[in-house]
Amino acid sequence: MVLGKVKSFTVSYDCLNDSNVPVFSSGDCVSGRVVIEVTGEIRVKSLKIHAKGFAKVRWTESRNAGSNTAYTQNYTEEVEYLNHKDILIGHERDDDNSEEGLTTIHSGRHEYAFSLELPQTPLATSFEGKHGSVRYWVKAELHRPWLLPMKTKKEFTVFEHIDINTPLLLSPQAGTKDKTLCCWFCTSGPISLSAKIERKGYTPGESIQIFAEIENCSSRMVVPKAAIYQTQTFYAKGKMKEVKQLVANLRGESLSSGKTETWSGKMLKIPPVSPSILDCSIIRVEYSLMVYVDIPGAINLSLNLPLVIGTYPSPPLRLPHVQRQQPVQHELAGHGSA
Repeated sequence: MVLGKVKSFTVSYDCLNDSNVPVFSSGDCVSGRVVIEVTGEIRVKSLKIHAKGFAKVRWTESRNAGSNTAYTQNYTEEVEYLNHKDILIGHERDDDNSEEGLTTIHSGRHEYAFSLELPQTPLATSFEGKHGSVRYWVKAELHRPWLLPMKTKKEFTVFEHIDINTPLLLSPQAGTKDKTLCCWFCTSGPISLSAKIERKGYTPGESIQIFAEIENCSSRMVVPKAAIYQTQTFYAKGKMKEVKQLVANLRGESLSSGKTETWSGKMLKIPPVSPSILDCSIIRVEYSLMVYVDIPGAINLSLNLPLVIGTYPSPPLRLPHVQRQQPVQHELAGHGSA
């Protein structure tokens, strides 16, 4: 008998949304199918799936151990969120090549359905960062006598939803600062900055309305600016590693000495970014709005207003210019530094 061949071996998901992208949350049922296309006949010991979900952190640092001696210190940490196994064909034991208990798969396309329930406890949102990631996937293994197992894997996305319609995230954020410049024995007047935003919680695609007043009583020309920053923080072995990235920014008009500028709801749009990750013990993703005055030859005067990027937006009546969105399903967009 001529042995058949496996033409294709894939995993696909039954999607829950209109965009046909596999996106799930804690407590959801993840369903799909393992698709095997064969020419001829094949005999199979087992077809298994293994669903896994992990947050992983890894980075290295160079250390000195005395004169002319150096070594590399590895920092790694891992948190498991999902570990589920199932057998779609056959049995658990694959360590023999017995001809007993084999399943024959005939020529053609065959689909084997699977389903599993994600844990009810909060999961970390899928994420790809500089020193770590949160990933979920289903791996399928096809075991046949006298042959190495065939393996295929496909990732799916998890969003742990953050509803920004809570009192904490709907509360205004504000601050005030001033700065006096000194140059040798001369002291110029102060530069003052006050800023306010309507709330703390936003979703990608929304615009932040910035209300600010900048007064320049110094002798220098200054420029008011605003920027959204994402901060990724990774934890391992009692150490932490932080990466800060610019997400979006804007620039106001240059202010000469004695001038004042007022922002009456200046708009800064949030691009497609990952939601905040606040409940993972080894990876945090946080956002902030920095409203600042760029001062040539001196340290900038800046205000940091914390943000939470969620997945459910505020009601349309609150911000008429923003249409109500579905839960956001964007991957992290990379951006350069300021």
